[in-house]
Amino acid sequence: MQGKLILSDGTVFLGESFGAEESSSGEVVFNTGMVGYPESLTDPSYFGQILVLTYPLAGNYGVPKKEFWESKKIQVKGLIVQNYIDNPSHFESQKTLSSWLKEEGIPALQGIDTRALTTKLRQHGVMLGEIVNRDSSFVKTTKNEKRTAIYDPNKENILPYVSTDNVQTYGSGRKNIILIDCGAKENIIRFLAKRGVRVTRVPWDFDVLDPGFRQNCEFDGVFISNGPGDPKQAKRTIENVKKVLAKNIPTLGICLGSQILALAAGGNTFKLKFGHRGQNQPVQDVHSKKAIITSQNHGFAVDMKSMGKDWEEWFINLNDGTNEGIRHKTKPFMAVQFHPEANPGPFDGGYLFDEFIKKL
Repeated sequence: MQGKLILSDGTVFLGESFGAEESSSGEVVFNTGMVGYPESLTDPSYFGQILVLTYPLAGNYGVPKKEFWESKKIQVKGLIVQNYIDNPSHFESQKTLSSWLKEEGIPALQGIDTRALTTKLRQHGVMLGEIVNRDSSFVKTTKNEKRTAIYDPNKENILPYVSTDNVQTYGSGRKNIILIDCGAKENIIRFLAKRGVRVTRVPWDFDVLDPGFRQNCEFDGVFISNGPGDPKQAKRTIENVKKVLAKNIPTLGICLGSQILALAAGGNTFKLKFGHRGQNQPVQDVHSKKAIITSQNHGFAVDMKSMGKDWEEWFINLNDGTNEGIRHKTKPFMAVQFHPEANPGPFDGGYLFDEFIKKL
């Protein structure tokens, strides 16, 4: 079956469907990683987005069992690749990428010139788009054709779609960390549990300082997870984090959590032109000058100029100079824009979990 990707400016890319025979819309973004499509597809930070993979092969090692996923289902609105491989070869493969996408109702197109598409997104900036699937006789789309009701994930608070609905506990360590789930990747929980701490996962809008909750659940620190969308839409999360900071409770934010922490501290965030999505983003500790390679997935960043004098820049992106981490000069508050748990991706930033745990 033929299909097409229609961008909001009217540009059309024709391809061949290998996913669900459905139409879908969202924000079109690209990821430069060479591996890890199962983890990327299940990363809740991609909710509301159509994902373009710049690496030209997808599906060649199939789909592993759920314990390797970053959530319980595919989170993207659609997938765009250059070349889909339908005969995977890997000892952990459970099914093909095509069958997985069809099971979960996610459209996907192959045969797209992903290099040209990515170049356009880099020059113009990410834009909204729609995947349309029809049979081979569907009418040709003109460049001036206008479509309506294209979904924009940045126009609403989408954290309820990706967060847990109830309180859950993992691990059995003496120290307890509250994980505010804004769309947390499962590997964050795995990394913390491996370090001998207990993790209490709560919904995105949960007030961890509620007297009734604190009476039954003592905790030593707060972790604000990654997640999708515009951080300014998460108003209730921001207000709850303000209360945590007022109590001087050790707090760590990752990705969206970094932006929420900055907003709770009185700072500001802004939308990047095309974001950072991939496993090859170089960042530098501005104090030690140590550079590490990181896995990233974000479309917004912290405006360091908006942070008060009590905050300092921790990491910067070596590609574009944008902020990649902040920390308080005297209090136990810290945040990074990249993923130290990095699955898939490099493990250079794993030591940051240890630094946070030392502050508990």
